[in-house]
Amino acid sequence: MALKPDAPDRYVVVPGDTLWSIAQRFTDSPWRWTELWGANKDDIKNPNRIYPGNIIVLDRARGQLAISDTVKLSPRVHAESTASNAIPSIPPSAIEPFLVRPLVIEPDGLDNAPTIVAAEESRVILEAGNRAFVRGIGGSTETTWFIYRRGPALVDPDTKTTLGYEAIYLGTARVTRPGEPAVIQLTSVTQEVSVGDKLVPAGRPEVITYAPHAPSSPLQGRIISLYGGGTKLGEAGGNTVISINRGRAQGLEVGHVVALYRPGALVAEGRGMRSSAPLTLPNDRYGLAFVFRVFDRVSYALVMHISKPVYTLDLVQNP
Repeated sequence: MALKPDAPDRYVVVPGDTLWSIAQRFTDSPWRWTELWGANKDDIKNPNRIYPGNIIVLDRARGQLAISDTVKLSPRVHAESTASNAIPSIPPSAIEPFLVRPLVIEPDGLDNAPTIVAAEESRVILEAGNRAFVRGIGGSTETTWFIYRRGPALVDPDTKTTLGYEAIYLGTARVTRPGEPAVIQLTSVTQEVSVGDKLVPAGRPEVITYAPHAPSSPLQGRIISLYGGGTKLGEAGGNTVISINRGRAQGLEVGHVVALYRPGALVAEGRGMRSSAPLTLPNDRYGLAFVFRVFDRVSYALVMHISKPVYTLDLVQNP
């Protein structure tokens, strides 16, 4: 692993840093976290927590980092250096909506979920502040719910197999009266909500503190969809969330870093070429992404570094 020529000898961690950004101050290979910190494989999933005010020291002879004494950035930071203040792996604001909301559902995954069966004043379209009646909540003590409907199929571009369906997030609701049916009030709406839409209990976002690391086995996959990041005509830029047609069944886990490749173009015979067979150019590596949520056959990753736009159907491989 090569250290950057301008890597600092010491660095004081500040609020807003991430494990990724800290690693990139010292090397262009942040997925080699274990080498950078001299950690073993068991430390990857639960690395030592790093907090604002920690001093990171570079041992150039060994090419490794260590945490030295902690400086007091401010009374507030000093007093609140708890687990909740630990430096996250990647910017939490970029992935927060994807941490608590279901992203992939099985073909029948919402069939038995609580369902909006009627709306106050026989409304057809529900907006924030409107009330509705829900069947299926039963004796649940959950008070806050997400509203969903089943979206487009996530199809593996290689096998044409349906891996699941996107879960379209519509808004949030609060139970105002339990029972059967229960009464809910919509507290926020991102799209039109109507009778027939489904409810899923709201979860709590978890700060991702898994150290970046490479998959331990060979990986070959593709990007099957793009979210945010200025997506336009099937392409997107940095800080885009992508879905990959590989998941837990193929050995992917939270914290894995994957490389993004543009498939090599197929070119016809050129002047002076002896063979009549077309030529496939090498795949072009152009970026990295950090896997932050994993399902059985689909994973979600945040694009961390790219030199060209991200396209659907681009290749995902080991870094």
